[in-house]
Amino acid sequence: QVQVVESGGGLVQPGGSLRLSCTLSQRTFASRAVGWFRQAPETEREFVATITWITGDTDYGDSVKGRFTISRDAAKNTVYLQMSSLKPEDTAVYSCATSKLYYGGPFSVRTGYDSWGQGTQVTVSS
Repeated sequence: QVQVVESGGGLVQPGGSLRLSCTLSQRTFASRAVGWFRQAPETEREFVATITWITGDTDYGDSVKGRFTISRDAAKNTVYLQMSSLKPEDTAVYSCATSKLYYGGPFSVRTGYDSWGQGTQVTVSS
């Protein structure tokens, strides 16, 4: 099973930036995408962003469009989430996951993923 490790979380002031990393122990062509999701206390897990490995197609949740950018480095089996103009409401545990084998989408739904990392805490506060 693929191991997924997130890093880069921390405390940042409103308006600041942070870059998260998601590194996979291995990659298979049958798993087309990596997605980022977040969950704040007492809320449902929310879709943040996703990217496909081969074509680099991206998709974003409405609340982060224009502020967050997802990218990939296939040679490092790593996906990045660059977060800018951060707001207090972005505070959450951010988790990444790989899509299920042979799953064709949509990649904005969490049920399309099956290998999850432990998550990394992002806190936006002054």
